[in-house]
Order: sequence, then C-alpha cells, then structure tokens
Amino acid sequence: MATKTLLIVAHAPSPNTEKLAQAAYGGANHPDIDMDVILKSPQDTQPEDVLAADALLLGTTENLAYMAGLTKDFFDRCYYSVLEEKQGMPFALYIRAGQDGTGTKRALQTITTGLRWEWIQEALILRGDWQETFSEQVEELAMTLAAGVEAGIY
Repeated sequence: MATKTLLIVAHAPSPNTEKLAQAAYGGANHPDIDMDVILKSPQDTQPEDVLAADALLLGTTENLAYMAGLTKDFFDRCYYSVLEEKQGMPFALYIRAGQDGTGTKRALQTITTGLRWEWIQEALILRGDWQETFSEQVEELAMTLAAGVEAGIY
C-alpha cells in the first residue's frame, strides 16, 4: 500500500508559533507512523499540495477574533480547486489564541463544512500566555491524525 501524505499548513509568524509548527511536524513523523509529512506556510501552499494530501492539519494564529490573513488567503486560493476532489478529507486544527479563539474556530468550521472535510476532533485552542505544554498538545494532535490516517481510521 502506498504511503499516505499529511499536509501541515502552519502560520508561524513568531518563534513560539514556529515551535508549534515543528511540534506538529515531529508528532506526525513519529517513528512508528509510516507517513509522508509535508510542512508548509499558508502562503507557500498551493491547491496541488492539498490535492496530493490524504489529510490536513492546519495551524493558525487568531488575529482580531479571526484566523490570520495568510490562513484566509490559503483558503481563498485553494477552496474551489479542491472542493470536489477532497470531500471527506480528515482534518485537524490548532489555534494559537491570546484570548479566546472561538471566532477563528467558528470561521474555520464554516469553511471546512463547505469543503466537507472531516474533523477528527474538536479544534485545539491554545489560549492565554505561552505555555511549553502547547507544543506537546500540538505534537499529540499531529500524531493522532497521522496514526489514524495511516491505520485507515480516518
């Protein structure tokens, strides 16, 4: 059976959000999981990347109670190109939110409902001041998604 591909699209404008992106990459690349893992920034992700993926993990910051502009740009550029072909794609989300995160979560639920992507679990919202445990939570989320896709659960 061909190795499956997990695409991680992570908006990482700061050293801490870069730690989250690297934690996601590391979790998905766990030695017990046979998965091709691709980590890209939203601005570098093209429709072809999404079309080639078996699952997608999205990481974004919350800006003004909404997803980061570059995350929105990713969806603006890719939405219609992947709409018909990627229905049912397993999807997970983490949000780095200083305060709340619910506006970003709600917006992404709307977009991914339109795409008919399958959320594997509730959005992981990392609220408040930076905590080192945020990286562990993102690593676990990525590992869960990758292992589930590899095993055919998602």
